[in-house]
Amino acid sequence: MKSQAPMRQRSDQHSASPASAGSGRAYSSESSSIDPLFHLLRILPFSFLRPPRIRLKIPSTISLPSPMTVFSLVLLTYFAVVSGFVYDVIVEPPGIGSVQDPVTRAVKPVVFLPGRVNGQYIIEGLSSGFMFVLGGLGLIFMDLALDRSRAHSVRVSLASFGIAAVVISYVMAMLFIRIKIPGYLW
Repeated sequence: MKSQAPMRQRSDQHSASPASAGSGRAYSSESSSIDPLFHLLRILPFSFLRPPRIRLKIPSTISLPSPMTVFSLVLLTYFAVVSGFVYDVIVEPPGIGSVQDPVTRAVKPVVFLPGRVNGQYIIEGLSSGFMFVLGGLGLIFMDLALDRSRAHSVRVSLASFGIAAVVISYVMAMLFIRIKIPGYLW
């Protein structure tokens, strides 16, 4: 009995803060910071400022999007960012380039802008972005393969596709880099 009383006092001291009382933890990350600037910025503004009491209601016609919708938007945004969409909009490079064969004088299309790391054709960015997205989807499929509630054949299929997607993505991205920068990593 004597050993339980001091334990209760310690837990009562730590659970007195509102952050730890709501979460049920004995220690909160907010109160355990030793940074004096953090405590100053946490306390000082609220000593003279009071947040207004606003009761906002979400309209009943608006509902939260499904998780798959959010995932699709995040994946599409990721694809646009890694494809260089912003660069394509600002610089307006051509879709593909062309080079003239010195022997036959025929004009051949070129997808990768060789020798320039900070420049790209539109198709080059889209194909590189697709490889990055394919690698990310492969990791997601490998994670889904770990779910033991799925049938064994489904898990094997998910794992196989995930591994194949990651390997293809890596090999193609390295090939793209070697085309872009001749002699890279040789």
